[in-house]
Amino acid sequence: MLQPAWAQLDVEESRLPTAKQAIPEVVDRYQVFVSQLSDKYSRHSDELKITQMVANQGLRLWQQAVRDVQSGHPDDRSLYWSRLAIREKLKTQQPNFALAAWQRDILVDAVEKSSRGFSDIDFKVDNDIKILLTGFDPFFLDKNIDQSNPSGLTALALDGYRFKVNGKQVQIETVMIPVRFADFDEGMIESLLTPIYRDNSVDMIFTVSMGRENFDIERFPGLNRSAAAPDNLNVLTGANKQVPIAPPFNGSQLTGPEFVEFSLPINAMQSVQGPWKVIDNHTVSTLEQGEFKAKSLAQLANATSVEGSGGGYLSNEISYRAILLKNQFNSSIPVGHIHTPRIAAYDAKIETDIVNQVRDMVKAAAATL
Repeated sequence: MLQPAWAQLDVEESRLPTAKQAIPEVVDRYQVFVSQLSDKYSRHSDELKITQMVANQGLRLWQQAVRDVQSGHPDDRSLYWSRLAIREKLKTQQPNFALAAWQRDILVDAVEKSSRGFSDIDFKVDNDIKILLTGFDPFFLDKNIDQSNPSGLTALALDGYRFKVNGKQVQIETVMIPVRFADFDEGMIESLLTPIYRDNSVDMIFTVSMGRENFDIERFPGLNRSAAAPDNLNVLTGANKQVPIAPPFNGSQLTGPEFVEFSLPINAMQSVQGPWKVIDNHTVSTLEQGEFKAKSLAQLANATSVEGSGGGYLSNEISYRAILLKNQFNSSIPVGHIHTPRIAAYDAKIETDIVNQVRDMVKAAAATL
């Protein structure tokens, strides 16, 4: 029997049965949050209250995942799959009143934002230095359904983390970013960062994702998409290395220079000792020259970007958008991207070591403020 249009699951949600079979203990870890929402959802008859309930359940899910990671359970995957399980319930169950499709979209959006930490950015008043850090969901799940993402684990591990440096109180707040082109196209990154740059409400911004063999701090992010790789909805942009494409933004096209430059304190970050090298990555690719190590932005002034230092996928793009917006606001907030070492599937020990080295790099960077 065909499901009604409102109950159609997307590609991410449709992977849930495969994930439950492969990693049941991971997928079901937060089943109580899904069950509670399902029960309340079916009984609610008030649109405003149901929206508040859904958003609150998403927030509770985020906070529980943060607590679990910080109390010694280093796994980002249960948050990802539980968010999808809640989305599935919202799409396939009916509340106790007629719900329009646009209202259902609002509920899905509410749990998306709240379960990613967007409504939980809470800097204490006694902080001298405020740091925002972003991580990403697991991705390429059709290759490894049990894939983890060290950047997402880092976000959970460091959310609310407080420390002192040079006598100053520092706090890190974090959010989790989806691996979906559509969210970027609709301006998720700009919505997150615009009030921050406008109000100068933080002192440093790190975007983090999973990358290559070592840590790469990506010096020259590029404008264009060029990775012929799908996102978590199996969407392809049509871009490739021969035909790079500027990403959409709010119904138009993102416009800016072909390359921008990070402003993180790279020397301090490279001074951190850990299992992996910390590379100041200057490697870019242009239509005119192919791949090379750029010495300066000036050298890239008349080039057409194919890959920034961070590649041609969403890792590069989050960094480009964050730096472009900083420049548009003429902000002095240091910002840049950390690519973590790559892992296959899930490895608690290696990922914990990655988190610890990111934490130490952030501490070293904060000491320069």
